[in-house]
Amino acid sequence: MVGLPYDCLSNPLGAVRVTFEKAVAGSPDFDPATFDRKDWGAVDVFRSFLFNDGGLSQVLVLEQSNLHLIRPNSLVRFRGMVQDMLGNELYIGAFKDGSTWRTNKFTDVAPVPISPASQTRLWERRLLYCVPVPGQNTWVSEVCPSTQFPTNLSNDHSLNYGEKRRREDNANMDFDKEGELSSLSPLEMVTRDVAFNSRISPLDAGSLSCLVKIYDMPENDIKLNDVIEFIGVYTFDPDVAVHDSNDADEFPYGLMEDISVHLPPSKVPRLHCLTFQKMSPQDLVSRSCFIEGLPSAVRVVRESLLRHLTAVLGNDGLAAQFILLHLLSRVRARVDVVVVGKLSVNLTGFTRESASIFGNELVRSIGDLLPFSQAIPLSVEYLNTTQLQPRKDNSTGRMIAGILQLAQGTHLTVDETRLDAGTLNAAGVENARLLRQLLEWQTVGYDCEYYKLDLASDVQVLVLSDRKSNVLPADVVLPFHPVEARSTVEAPGEEELRAWRWYLAAMRSLPLSIGSQMQKVIEDDFVASRQEDKTLKGEDLSRWVTMGQLMSASFGETQLSLEHWQMVKEMERLRRERLS
Repeated sequence: MVGLPYDCLSNPLGAVRVTFEKAVAGSPDFDPATFDRKDWGAVDVFRSFLFNDGGLSQVLVLEQSNLHLIRPNSLVRFRGMVQDMLGNELYIGAFKDGSTWRTNKFTDVAPVPISPASQTRLWERRLLYCVPVPGQNTWVSEVCPSTQFPTNLSNDHSLNYGEKRRREDNANMDFDKEGELSSLSPLEMVTRDVAFNSRISPLDAGSLSCLVKIYDMPENDIKLNDVIEFIGVYTFDPDVAVHDSNDADEFPYGLMEDISVHLPPSKVPRLHCLTFQKMSPQDLVSRSCFIEGLPSAVRVVRESLLRHLTAVLGNDGLAAQFILLHLLSRVRARVDVVVVGKLSVNLTGFTRESASIFGNELVRSIGDLLPFSQAIPLSVEYLNTTQLQPRKDNSTGRMIAGILQLAQGTHLTVDETRLDAGTLNAAGVENARLLRQLLEWQTVGYDCEYYKLDLASDVQVLVLSDRKSNVLPADVVLPFHPVEARSTVEAPGEEELRAWRWYLAAMRSLPLSIGSQMQKVIEDDFVASRQEDKTLKGEDLSRWVTMGQLMSASFGETQLSLEHWQMVKEMERLRRERLS
């Protein structure tokens, strides 16, 4: 019986090495200076293993909890948000070992020591600093369960990650005919077990950042704040010093020293990406929450979710309807200065007490429904002391994260009931401006020291306040009128939560349109409304259209119907009654 030619899971670098050497042998005109731009077949091997042979389910998810268990140089997957793009790194991509060309692609260290007299070629890779998605809710981890124990989960808790020791180990390891490294002996593994646990540098509790190295990818394929699942080769070196110029044997193969200074491998694991997938909130939900046959029951799910939101809001049915449309909203287009599709909501009439009752319950419910959600308590002290704005530190080349550096599709609840009279300092004024900018234009200002940069965002913003907010002018202002003194919600079951999550994700992603006949109806209704109320503006028409489309989406329909338009008009009538 012939075994697999490559062990992609436990020894991915063996597959890279063998495919490289086969490609070199089959290329009489081999030019190592440009070979990094070619896919010599290694990535195809991994894609076939992952997506054709069912290997994806065997790849362990890299997390804080299992970091010390994973064997170095094995295949892992990691999901995070791109917090910083650190530019490009030159590295020794190919070198000659005697008469044989070898490669360092997808790794930080050479498979064998590089002689000073060896021919070498510099290649280039991109560096991304990725962090856990801000505001990611705990249920999302169910999408990629890590309870399985595939073969790249090392029983050896004590592997020596040091570069010098690794080279000594490599001297005693033989590559077999298929490029597989023979493993350490069980006795060697066991005897090092205790030493590792006493040496490893702990990361911040509950979080895991990662330096991802990207190869052979166009510049614009990945953007700041994208949420991405990477699959690649994991390296983590607790013993490696940053860079000791007095020890030539420890000179790093990557030629971007400041990265090792500010992101030392003893604290930030490296992942050399072989393939990746961008993840939208809809992607995350659809993996775990799709229910067979559910599209035919959209109305049933809609009604059950609306009942739940109504109970959360003290049986204020009108508020629940607006919150439902709000949760379905997203930025669909930008036309000049107009942001199409957003629907921010300001619920007024809250006190600190009612915010602690209804507001907290609403925040918890939103966290159960959406993949990413945040809540901030807005006060003078908060505005004066908190860093909302992401800032580039040019002395280190690093992006200093701000609260408003969020993934697309994040929900943000702002509790303004804590905003008492007080004086804003310069930072407070700037933070208030940043929040207003996010609400109105769906952009976030980045401070790059020598210039300002506004990046497009897509964040649903809900404001809870005593009266209409002067800081955050929302698209919809609605007085909150609870019938009950407390939330009357019962804890939903897992099946209900899965259905609601699927519903919000699926309906939110529907393409929406308005037929020519409905356009005429809307125009006529708006003209008639302006004759009764001269304060109506073009922004009101835009909001009505957005609400109409979201109402249709809430029923699983892609085109605005007269029935749903009438429902929106009735909601607006009731809202204006409350305002008066």
